[in-house]
Amino acid sequence: MMGTLPKEQQGGQEERKSMNSAKKVAIILGSDSDLPVAKKAAATLKELEIPFAIHIYSAHRTPDAARDFARNARAAGFGVIIAAAGMAAHLAGALAANTTLPVIGIPCAGPLLDGLDALLSTVQMPSGIPVATVAVGGGANAALLAAEMLALSDPALTERLEKRRQAEAEAVLRKDAGIAARLEE
Repeated sequence: MMGTLPKEQQGGQEERKSMNSAKKVAIILGSDSDLPVAKKAAATLKELEIPFAIHIYSAHRTPDAARDFARNARAAGFGVIIAAAGMAAHLAGALAANTTLPVIGIPCAGPLLDGLDALLSTVQMPSGIPVATVAVGGGANAALLAAEMLALSDPALTERLEKRRQAEAEAVLRKDAGIAARLEE
């Protein structure tokens, strides 16, 4: 049975709104220890003027809340879900099993295996329940991938992404122009 989230959970405590993007991105953390990775995603979404909400839902400790969020995400205006979790890292898969929205997993480094356990848990999904997975700690790339997905139907966002790429390319070329002189320092 499909549950309904309380109104205060539908939009998120940290929701960012923009007139430029019709769909929001959900950033779901497995625990508050994943916040440093989520901050990278949030900063990138802010830069691109993409609205987002951030929540903590554990695949193991709050499975009903995680399921209900995923099942209601589309109706709540979300277009992509980013899930950041460490160790067993079942969060992205648990969310993906309950929605047809794209889910992007960010494996987070934990205390034992430096994120390898989370990477394998996130990337090894069974056929039929896809989860796009970025690098361990890859919050910025998760946000960029979410932006690219949303840009498929948002020309203004496509333009912002293209400008961002161009600015990055120009920054690298400026560094290239000065690298030989730095050898002499």
